[in-house]
Amino acid sequence: MLKIVSLSVLTAFACVALPLGQAGAQDLREKTIRIVVPFPPGGSADILARLVGQQATQASGQKIVVENRPGAGTIIASEAVARSAPDGTTMMIMSNSFVINGIVRASLPYDPMTSFEPVCFLVDSPQVLVVNEASPYRTLKDLVEAARARPGELSYAAVGPATTQHIAGEMFKQAADINLTYVPYPGGAPAVTALVGNHVHSVLANYNEVMEQLRAGRLRPLAAASRQRIRPLPDVPTFIEAGYKDYETSAFFGTVVPAKTPKDAIAQLSTMMTDALKAPDVTAKLVAQGLDIVGTCGEDFRAHIRRQHDNYARAIRAGNIKAE
Repeated sequence: MLKIVSLSVLTAFACVALPLGQAGAQDLREKTIRIVVPFPPGGSADILARLVGQQATQASGQKIVVENRPGAGTIIASEAVARSAPDGTTMMIMSNSFVINGIVRASLPYDPMTSFEPVCFLVDSPQVLVVNEASPYRTLKDLVEAARARPGELSYAAVGPATTQHIAGEMFKQAADINLTYVPYPGGAPAVTALVGNHVHSVLANYNEVMEQLRAGRLRPLAAASRQRIRPLPDVPTFIEAGYKDYETSAFFGTVVPAKTPKDAIAQLSTMMTDALKAPDVTAKLVAQGLDIVGTCGEDFRAHIRRQHDNYARAIRAGNIKAE
C-alpha cells in the first residue's frame, strides 16, 4: 500500500542549507561520502540509506557508499564515526538506540550528545499496540481494565531489553499505572509471530512490523503511539486521544556527522538528504515501508534528539531498565 505525501508536506522541510555551488561545496562533491549504517543489511535504516544515497548519486553525481557496521547495539559504528575526520565525508544513520545507549550504559567511547553534529531527521516509524484478532480486548480501555483487574497476568512482547519498544512499553505501564509482564524477543518479527500464535497478549511494535498482519486481519490495533493518527489506520485512536496526554513514542531515523564538521559541509549534506527524500520514487518506496517522511534538519533535529533523551531518561529511571 502506498501513501501519497502531499506537496505541503514535501515543502515543509525545515532545513537551512547552502546550494552545492557555494563555499567548500566543490571539494565535498569531488569526494566520496560514506553513509555508515549501524545495523545489518535489509532493515529500515539500511533501506533508507541506500534509497537516499542512490537518489543523491543519480541527481548530482555525488559518489556515495553505504557501509554496514552492526554490533554492540550500534556502539561499534558510532565510535568509528565519532573518530572519523570531521570533513563531511562520513555520515551515520542513527535511531533511538543512539540516544538510549548514552542513558543505560555506564560508559561509552563517545558522548552521543557532544561527539556528533545533527544533519537531518529523515523519517519516523510510528508505533502501535496490537492484540490478536481473537483477543477479547477491542479497545485500549479494555486492555487497561483487564490489566488492573489481573496485575501481572497480561503480557506484552517487544524487542529488547532496553530497546525503543521495551522502553515504550514501560512508559505505557507508567502512564496507565498497570502491571504488564514484559516478554522480550530478539526482533519485531518473532514478537509478532508470538502474538499471532497467542503466546502473548499484546505487542508494541513499529507499524511497519505489523502492517502485513493487520492487512491480513490476524491482528487488531488498539492505539497508535504517534501524536496524530497513523494515516493507514485512520480509525485507530492515539494513546493521547485515549487519555494519556503525554504518551508519544516512535522509532526515528536521522543522520549525524562527527563533531566539528564545518557548517557549510553539514548544509550541503542537509540539502542532499532532503532533496533525495522529495524524489517521488524515494517517497513512494519509504511510504511502502510504513515510514513517515519528516525532513527537518539542523537545530530542529538537535532539539528533537534532546527531547528524546529527556523522555527516555525519565522512563528508564522509573522502570529501572538496564542494558543486557
